[in-house]
Amino acid sequence: MSDLLRLATAGSVDDGKSTLVGRLLYDTKSVLADQIDAVTRASVDRGLSTPDLSLLVDGLRAEREQGITIDVAYRYFATPNRSFVLADTPGHVQYTRNTVSGASTAQLVILLVDARKGVISQTRKHAAVLALLGVPRLVLAVNKIDLVDDPATVFADITAEFRSLTSSLGWDDTDVHAIPVSALHGDNVAVASDKTPYYDGPTLIEHLESVPVDSDSSGAHSIGLRFPVQYVIRPRTAEFPDYRGYAGQVAAGSVSPGDEVVVLPSGTRTTVTRIDTYDGELDVAHAGRSVTLVLADDVDVSRGDTIAAPSDAPEPIGEFDATVCWLAEKPLRPGARLLLKHGTRTTQAIVGALVERLDDQELTSEASPDTLALNEIGKIAVRVAEPIVADDYTVNRHTGSFLLIDPAGGNTLAAGLVGDAIAAVELGDRV
Repeated sequence: MSDLLRLATAGSVDDGKSTLVGRLLYDTKSVLADQIDAVTRASVDRGLSTPDLSLLVDGLRAEREQGITIDVAYRYFATPNRSFVLADTPGHVQYTRNTVSGASTAQLVILLVDARKGVISQTRKHAAVLALLGVPRLVLAVNKIDLVDDPATVFADITAEFRSLTSSLGWDDTDVHAIPVSALHGDNVAVASDKTPYYDGPTLIEHLESVPVDSDSSGAHSIGLRFPVQYVIRPRTAEFPDYRGYAGQVAAGSVSPGDEVVVLPSGTRTTVTRIDTYDGELDVAHAGRSVTLVLADDVDVSRGDTIAAPSDAPEPIGEFDATVCWLAEKPLRPGARLLLKHGTRTTQAIVGALVERLDDQELTSEASPDTLALNEIGKIAVRVAEPIVADDYTVNRHTGSFLLIDPAGGNTLAAGLVGDAIAAVELGDRV
């Protein structure tokens, strides 16, 4: 049975992301024959001699970008060795928020660079965002390598500059792999190209098939159980007169019947007696599994509470510093009253001081800015009406992330990371 790799694309406008994604779908036979026929006909109508594979994805992208949302198009494809979920994000600088959304759960990101342009400001911005999000692995796809006069030198120069950038952001060389590709012609995507004798590494698909997939990529540190309660199940039927279960998804660690747990924020301790699913009981549930926990004692547990391992249970917090990417047209100012959604809990929040704003080009910060504008990244102080049970984002990506929401319209205003992720980027520390 093949395993699953979650990946995303990033890059600047016209770097060829659409064509590369279309090529991945085409070469892995993940598109229907009538879709290929439609693309072929449209390409002929445009006077092209070969199918323009970007047409497989560009229609949806155009609709999505016109809506200016943080939605990301997800593509699904597979090879005999592995299955893939690809978050396809737009490249325009005004849609950096889409990159944040798409890369937030990625185990690997393919960052495209046009061989004719090299590493540009948008490349640096995306790399800084990916470092903030703790993406563990990168692929530098130097695209359109067939359009430069001295491809070997160009590839070597771009790779060296990019590795200098990623090294300053904290990635090890082993976590960054560069590949010269031509998405249009398929060079080094699924088939090794004889046009790049200076490169003897794997094709893009071979690399995606072979990179290690951590069993829990949510964070670099192994932590105990984190189980945000989504729903309290009480059937109150003749068959189950006293049943009380707590449904949700295991966000970190694992749980088995007999384990002692603590309910947060109350701090009440009890024991797990059973793990129920639609298909029956489980002996153990690992991170990512949706289950219902049955507890030994009739304790007070509600939606938004967290069931955790007592050995390393986080302290509920009412005030904390966080790194946010601001996603709204209206700037963020100190004193803003918003809603904060963390896991299954939503509570009122007040933004205190704007502590600093990240310069994603120089990898430095400006202290005490007046505002955070659209797509800007900064460190803020937050106070919540009800305490949240959060880990630092560097410990666990799921329990360390949150959203800030407009209480009037319900729109998402910011994606947030608990802790000082900006400092990690400036110091070159990886999460």
